[in-house]
Amino acid sequence: MPSLPPLLPIPPFTRPVRGSVTLPGSKSITNRALILAALGTNAVTLTGALFSRDTLIMIAALRALGFKVEPDEKALTIFIEGRGGEIPVRETKIEVGNAGTAARFLTAFVCLRPDGIYHFDGDEAMRRRPIGALLEALETQGAKASARAFPFTLRTAGLPGGTVELDASESSQLLSALLMAAPHARTPLTVRLKGETVSRPFVEMTNRMVAQFAAKPITYAIEGDATAASYFATLAMVTRGSLRVDGLNLAADALQGDAEFCRLLAKVNLLKIDGQTLSAGSTHQGLKVDFNAFSDTFLSLAAFAPLFSSPTKITGIAHTRKQETDRVAGMARELKKLGQHVIEAEDSLEIHPRPLVAGVEIETYHDHRFAMSFGILGCFDLLKTGEPWLTIKDPACCSKTFPHFFDLLASLRAASH
Repeated sequence: MPSLPPLLPIPPFTRPVRGSVTLPGSKSITNRALILAALGTNAVTLTGALFSRDTLIMIAALRALGFKVEPDEKALTIFIEGRGGEIPVRETKIEVGNAGTAARFLTAFVCLRPDGIYHFDGDEAMRRRPIGALLEALETQGAKASARAFPFTLRTAGLPGGTVELDASESSQLLSALLMAAPHARTPLTVRLKGETVSRPFVEMTNRMVAQFAAKPITYAIEGDATAASYFATLAMVTRGSLRVDGLNLAADALQGDAEFCRLLAKVNLLKIDGQTLSAGSTHQGLKVDFNAFSDTFLSLAAFAPLFSSPTKITGIAHTRKQETDRVAGMARELKKLGQHVIEAEDSLEIHPRPLVAGVEIETYHDHRFAMSFGILGCFDLLKTGEPWLTIKDPACCSKTFPHFFDLLASLRAASH
């Protein structure tokens, strides 16, 4: 992982961005693929895999559970031997950091063992993230959890099957966790939702990947990260430039719902898309969008909103208050520091552009998406001198999903100049 200072001033682009970048692999797909490969009956090699804090946490946990996992970061591959639903190690400690996918997926995964004892813990922020509804559902299958939040000890009893009720209103990952483990229950297991789930495209991704791994692949290609593509889309807009984004999949059959971000910007002429090339569009107007289905990208639009000529309203984001941090409140707070008029509601943000304030240090709340979205805003040449006007605190938090983000941004700046 690259070494970054605690405070990183962002030198703006004085010319339009040009050149190309290669997207890192999707974290959502990589961590699902690791679980599904471990559940399979054969060995699988993942290609184009993401190597970041969240995926390394998942790899370490699977190894602690007795699985053979051989990562090759240089080649971007991960070899893993499936055990057909068996969890080899009966008792171990599982550290999940602040990785939501690892926390939820592993909790359901270990319940396939009929006599397991697993001690779960994570970062301080993880102790505030939703897991209780999943534990309640698993207890109807015979598991026993010592608490409804991290840290907890989980005593497992296998998954006998039948119908399980689940409240996934706070995170779709709770549902995805059960859907991946369900095919290995002793009898058919059906999940009945209490109400609706958020981020429905991630559930569709899970279902499609379960079907893909049921075909017993020996290699599995990881798509480029569509969420990361949102930063390069807004970089093109911020600098009024053009950028080729290798690995970007905007096809209708793409696994990632977050690809909708680029499609949305193109529909309203904020962005032009030509294959994998993203260019600044012809309009500068704000917009009103429901981000419930692709909420990881709402920060990209919110951070750009001060550069619009009219207000922007982002809705459908109440569940993001329980992600790495309270993303709604945090975004409102940082935008206000930048001089913006922000109206915050439980499920929305309304951002009215005002002249940007220079000399601001952006708090990132240990959340990679704050660092990257505001890092892109800092690329705007506010002072018209090429001098930094915005500083990112704790830029290293990007190691969660995109360790080399700021190095890549610097190389793009150099190439464009």
